[in-house]
Formats: sequence, C-alpha cells, structure tokens
Amino acid sequence: MNIQKPTLVHVIAWTTLASGIVNLFWGFAASGTALASFIGAICVPVTILPTVLGVFELIYAAKLFSNPPQAIRPSTNIAVFQIACVLVGNVFSMAVGILSLVFYNDTVVKDYFTSLNGTYSNVPVTVTTPASAAPEPVPASEEPVAATDEGSASEASAKPKRTTRKTSDS
Repeated sequence: MNIQKPTLVHVIAWTTLASGIVNLFWGFAASGTALASFIGAICVPVTILPTVLGVFELIYAAKLFSNPPQAIRPSTNIAVFQIACVLVGNVFSMAVGILSLVFYNDTVVKDYFTSLNGTYSNVPVTVTTPASAAPEPVPASEEPVAATDEGSASEASAKPKRTTRKTSDS
C-alpha cells in the first residue's frame, strides 16, 4: 500500500510532535512548581495532565510519521485536549489544537485517512428531475384578503386565514 502523504498530514505530525515535547516540559515544570507549596501539592493532579497529553501526542505523531503508514484515524480528541491546555497556560498547544482541527476538515486530509483505513466516505449523489415532472402550482386561496389600510395588510400577510379542511366522509 503506497499512499502519498499530503503536506497537511506532515504539518499535523510535526506540530503534534512539537506540542508533545512542549507539553512534557510544561507538565514537569508545572508539577515541580506546584510541589513548592502545600496548596500546590494538592493541585499536582491538574499539573500532570499536560504531561499525559504530551505522551499521547508523541505516540500519535510517531504513528503519523511511520513508514509504511499505519491505519490510523484523525485524532480529534487529542486536538480538543490541546485546546484545553490553555487552562494550564499553554497557548502553543492551544494553537496547535486549533490548526489540527482545521486541517482534519480539509478534503485532501479526509481522503488520505479514508484511503489509509480502507473505508470510503459516502459520495453525494445528485438527483435530477426531468423537465416534465415540474412541481404543480399551489392553488390560490378561495377568499382574497382585502386590506383597507397598511396595518391590516401587514396583519393579513403575517397571519394567513385558515381554510376549511376537506374530510373523506363516505
């Protein structure tokens, strides 16, 4: 299976790798700083989250870089967690997450991942109607609305009158 990787997939892989390295260092620095105080020690589980995300980013980037390519799906979960890293102050990871989500929605990237996984997306089917099957015109209302001034004309156009319904009593 010799599939050429699009440039945007390379960009996703490189930015995910860089974000993973930054998140590893960011998590270690935040955890070390948090351990300096008692209240910070209680908050250490929050500071460990960028480190865990960094590990997942490195694994995902390695899968994107692999040759021959592995069957892998776009990881929107990692991109969302990258955006959530702004909560711990990591703006770089947030920018990478936004770019990744934008690149995942590109048609070239979608086609690459579908061909890589062996699944094919639904191709939109256009249905054309022949000219002889034109829609029938809607009959006009039996009671014309008579407007004497501007106020009643706007009310008449806003609230159409009800017509009697025909029932099938046989």
